[in-house]
Amino acid sequence: MKTTLAKPRTYVPQDLPMKWKNLEKLFTELQQREINDLSELEKWMSDRNELDAVLQEDQAWRYIKMTCHTDNEEYAEDFRYFTTEIEPKIAPLQNLLDQKLIASPWTNALNHDRYFIYLRKVKKALEIFRTENIPLFTEIQLKQQAYQTIVGSMSVKLNGEEYTMQQAATRLLDTDRAVRQEAWEAITAVRLEQTQALEDIFQDLLQLRHQVALNAGFTNYRDYMFVAMGRFDYSVADCEAFHTAVEHHVVPVLQKLADERQTKLQLTALKPWDMQVDPANLPPLKPFDSGQQLIDKTEQAFAAMHPYMGECISTMKMNGLFDVDSRKGKAPGGYNYPLYESGAPFIFMNATGTMRDLTTMVHEGGHAIHTFISAELPLNDFKDVPSEVAELASMSMELLSMEQWHHFLTEPDDLKRAQKEQLDDVLSTLPWVATVDKFQHWLYTNPAHTVEQRAQAWKEIYRTFGGGFADWNNHEEAEQYLWHKQLHIFEVPFYYIEYGFAQLGAISVWKNYLENRDRAITQYLAALKLGYTVPIGKIYETAGVRFDFSSNYVAELVNFIKNKRQKI
Repeated sequence: MKTTLAKPRTYVPQDLPMKWKNLEKLFTELQQREINDLSELEKWMSDRNELDAVLQEDQAWRYIKMTCHTDNEEYAEDFRYFTTEIEPKIAPLQNLLDQKLIASPWTNALNHDRYFIYLRKVKKALEIFRTENIPLFTEIQLKQQAYQTIVGSMSVKLNGEEYTMQQAATRLLDTDRAVRQEAWEAITAVRLEQTQALEDIFQDLLQLRHQVALNAGFTNYRDYMFVAMGRFDYSVADCEAFHTAVEHHVVPVLQKLADERQTKLQLTALKPWDMQVDPANLPPLKPFDSGQQLIDKTEQAFAAMHPYMGECISTMKMNGLFDVDSRKGKAPGGYNYPLYESGAPFIFMNATGTMRDLTTMVHEGGHAIHTFISAELPLNDFKDVPSEVAELASMSMELLSMEQWHHFLTEPDDLKRAQKEQLDDVLSTLPWVATVDKFQHWLYTNPAHTVEQRAQAWKEIYRTFGGGFADWNNHEEAEQYLWHKQLHIFEVPFYYIEYGFAQLGAISVWKNYLENRDRAITQYLAALKLGYTVPIGKIYETAGVRFDFSSNYVAELVNFIKNKRQKI
């Protein structure tokens, strides 16, 4: 394991200022270079790859700094510079380089098994590339940045004190129902204050994205994105079948758990502020006291699973590759951002000391292991795995790590309670994924819809999958704009069904782990090491599971979780 992340460059000057005039010279050289044999092609591909890695990491750090400090105008401007002055100029040149690669007579001499996935992706990118979409992509990025700025600035005042949204949300775990209701209503009021601004942003995004699809020859953005995201292994019909399977096999189980919750809490109706508190009305678990302690305990837990995993977290600690504490002016959510030149990732999240933070950390930690173990693959595109694979790595880690949660919770009863909560969360993830995905299918296949129709569509779809299993009477406005909090809809459209598919795979990985721990971990790491050099189904097979989202498979895995939950 490396203790330094510095990598010597062989093509891009080590201290090259990231200005367009410097970058353009390198793109021009690549475009004009003669390729006379296979070795020259491979050297050209390697040099291009290095340039891409340098650009990717530079953009990554601009994004990381901006999201860590959305109120810092210098960081915001640095990100805007890349978005408006560099990225739009790169896009047509990358397209020319793709054309040069595919046109080369030596490309057919590349190892088919090794390069099939990569070349397939390049050919699809060429098919849908349109010069007129470049300025639209810039506008889209700026709109997405505006969304981040708004939600990153949200804060809540409770009892005279100001809290971030994440800090205020910890009160939804309080055993005092009045405290929960006060927090929920305060959080909701802050979100609803921004309803018009967020609706305006999304309306612009909807129109821009639809125009991108039309320009590329598609009738709607949904169909465009299935191609743009490289969804070669499943179809729209498969997504719809998944929605149906979740409705039939998961929603009834969660409805039963909600009914049990209502009975245990002795309530006449479950309200939205009753859904996160412990069903037995026990105080919330406190797995760590600070962000640093969260990192340290994660390192211990990962090392206990496999020494390599612990070393990955240790390397990130030594290199300052974490920002985990919640604070005002920080973007919402959490992510693991791979740094292709360094071969390491950065983990961002908003921790406030809850069990949700623990699962977020091990989730992003699974992504981090994936980044490290695939770092030595020769092309960035080999490391740029589809989300169905990326989320298998992260969601499996949530379950695989449960056995090591004693590093966070020393009391056996607390550990059992945390594990049961995690299995409940595994099940509840599936209908929320189906809701968000089905809603996005509707949004982009009905691009001329009105704001009122959008709200109604959300409400109908949300209630199909249980509506959070709460009573929303007198809070209808909060319900119809609940989707505003899902940043994926604004920032990474259609990136969500992958969580559902990967959750099924993760359950199977955990099932294998309970049967043979060493073999399951070996298979898991072997799958991650492949990056994206083989089809998705082969990666899942290497992990010892099936890439399957059929009704029977969903039913089988839901029953498995139910049985395990009962035995805890």
